[in-house]
Amino acid sequence: MSGQNKISVGLFATCLVDLMRPSVGFATARLLEKNGCTVGVPDSQTCCGQPAYNAGDSATARALAGNVITAFEGFDYIVAPSGSCAGMIRVHYPALFKDDQEMLARVQGMAGKTYELTQFLCDVLGVNETGVDFAHSVTYQDSCAGLREMDIKEQPRQLMDTVSGLELKELADGESCCGFGGLFSVKYPDISGKIVDDKAVAVEKTGADILLGGDLGCLMNMAGRLQRRGSRVQVRHLAEVLAGMTGDVPPIGEVKE
Repeated sequence: MSGQNKISVGLFATCLVDLMRPSVGFATARLLEKNGCTVGVPDSQTCCGQPAYNAGDSATARALAGNVITAFEGFDYIVAPSGSCAGMIRVHYPALFKDDQEMLARVQGMAGKTYELTQFLCDVLGVNETGVDFAHSVTYQDSCAGLREMDIKEQPRQLMDTVSGLELKELADGESCCGFGGLFSVKYPDISGKIVDDKAVAVEKTGADILLGGDLGCLMNMAGRLQRRGSRVQVRHLAEVLAGMTGDVPPIGEVKE
């Protein structure tokens, strides 16, 4: 693909990736560039507004959404390593601006070109090989937002199937929530704790070495519970595996010595 014809992609890094796991952002950029995209990361990007939106603070959510739209609307596509943030832009931004016809047109244009990473790699770029090795047995957690708002189910599995040495052991009731749910885990900690404990048990029962997923909030939640249980299961974002970056950073929740 010539430089003139490359697809321009705005990388929506997400708050959690930026603050807690930058390697996921670098892995995402590496995957996009490897598959013929030029990647931009606007300095002005902020939160997508989802916490405010879920808390009922529509005014703050609209202000944050407006900033995202201004920062990213010049790109051909917007890609996030998170079904949750991508779902906020694609599904909920139009609802935020339904009474503002001028903004709604811009929002709908933005929503139509916003994708989660694995969805973009498979459905837009048609990626069918990764060229990486990862000789581990893994299980995969489907995040609620990615599954239900973005229709992400087969895409991560298609990509994992191209990774040499990777053995997927499906998680029983893998489509159920991990208990994070953003503000849900703050508002209802006892319920959230019980849900993630059940999820940790299910992960351990697979016998997998590694738990993978596509949303950092879910992964951090499950990594914390697995560690408190003394589990040997390690946790990683799928982007790090697909980009061949697992040797660069420790598993989520572990400190590299």
